[in-house]
Amino acid sequence: MKKCDYCGKEISYNDMYCSEDCQIKTVKFYSIKEKFSMVFSVINCICLFLVPIGFIVFSFMDYLGFSIIAIGTAVLGLTVLLLPLPTDGMISKFKVKKAVDITRIIGLIILILGIGLIITDYIIYFI
Repeated sequence: MKKCDYCGKEISYNDMYCSEDCQIKTVKFYSIKEKFSMVFSVINCICLFLVPIGFIVFSFMDYLGFSIIAIGTAVLGLTVLLLPLPTDGMISKFKVKKAVDITRIIGLIILILGIGLIITDYIIYFI
């Protein structure tokens, strides 16, 4: 059987969605993805370059380097949490709803890691 493009429920071969609600949510998701994909990509690139830069700076000034790594990780996690834009392969495998949920969970884990690094940074260097 064919599955709904949004929620993954089984539907007939003539339909793309199981309900009007799923169709509206899918159209909304793809419009948001199209609108914010460039912003998402730029923020991801900046944050992903901050981590290696932080490691390089860490060898000279340990506090500053660790702070750069922590802030880059936290901002990356926040971005993925607020703009959960999964890849097309992930969407085709899990459908839109589950792919967005998985992406949000990954973003939350990255954000918690970044906040943990910021707290560790504060504890090590200020206490």
